[in-house]
Amino acid sequence: MKILRVISSMHPSKGGPCQGIRNAIPYFREAGITSEVVCMDDSDSNYPVVDDFTIYKVGNGKTSYQYQPKLLKWLENNILNYDFVIVHGLWQYHNLAVYKTIKLLRKQNQKTPKVIIMPHGMLDPYFQKATDRKWKALRNEIVWTFIEKKCINKADAVFFTCEEEMRLAATTFKSYNPKKVFNVGYGIQLPPDDDDFREAFYKRCPAVENQKYLLFLSRIHEKKGVDLLINAYNELFQENQDLPDLVIAGPIISDYAQKMIQLASKNPKIHFPGMLTSSAKWGAFYNCEAYLLPSHQENFGIAIVEAMACKKPVLVTKNVNIWSEIQEGSGGWIIDLEEKNTLKKALSDIITKSEESLLTMGYKAFETYQNNFDVKACANKFIETLKSI
Repeated sequence: MKILRVISSMHPSKGGPCQGIRNAIPYFREAGITSEVVCMDDSDSNYPVVDDFTIYKVGNGKTSYQYQPKLLKWLENNILNYDFVIVHGLWQYHNLAVYKTIKLLRKQNQKTPKVIIMPHGMLDPYFQKATDRKWKALRNEIVWTFIEKKCINKADAVFFTCEEEMRLAATTFKSYNPKKVFNVGYGIQLPPDDDDFREAFYKRCPAVENQKYLLFLSRIHEKKGVDLLINAYNELFQENQDLPDLVIAGPIISDYAQKMIQLASKNPKIHFPGMLTSSAKWGAFYNCEAYLLPSHQENFGIAIVEAMACKKPVLVTKNVNIWSEIQEGSGGWIIDLEEKNTLKKALSDIITKSEESLLTMGYKAFETYQNNFDVKACANKFIETLKSI
């Protein structure tokens, strides 16, 4: 079996879907499956990771839609070399390019590969209801009506990463009628561990060496609730300055990230080390007291599961689609952002927990990872589902 994954970008800074591809491919290889990727990164772009599978880069597209006719041409020339095409994400040109290519080849009576779409949370109703997304929601309605609807409904199947994502996707747009839907799960590899990881992290964030700290590690973006986190932490700091530091790790070049740095500027215990990868990232996870992601919307949250795999308790909201699995496993704190001061109360509880209690919750978080998010089990489920289509 040979699989082509189509995604807008494979740069790690773009978030979870490309990391999910990297996590799964080694286990597909063990099953004798060849995986290749085509994306719209520039041919000379370098990633801060080394990949041992083929990535074809056709060049950046135009506008946020990433219109890139070179992708269409590449697909027309190469798509018949594959048994399955997996499209990761919606709302950009790569999905339409696959649809148009398959349609063209079928008109020519060619035997085409089966097409699977993975929305990765992009059919979540949050994006159509958020008050700060009115224009984007209108754009999505238009794009859904003329493009994405037929891509979804004509695909051989739509794969989801968890039950909640699959349930929510059916509530967002009219005329949503996919042929088949499956919850294939999503997993990560057991993280490596080495004392050098901690030193790599301290080089990036020396202020917290030998200090207890709470960790946010994700994109610094409006939907992640970073402003809520900083405000709640600042309130606690006013009441008690002897509390763990707060590390907010993620790319800091955006306007929003700069606003968050300004918001935290008067608090000496909040640190922004930038985007952490490889050893520094794992060092940040292993040495923190707890991982925090008070997101307004999160489909899966690979970083959440990475923290759990490092035996760390996690704080997430009910807007994170795997919250029920975390709650069932007693691996952290689940908060409702609709409730007043809920984040501050949860942070206060974390800070006052004994070291033994945090360790116990960390082990429960690890058990939740093993039971739900082990990458080998998820990859096997994915492969068996593909074979059934």
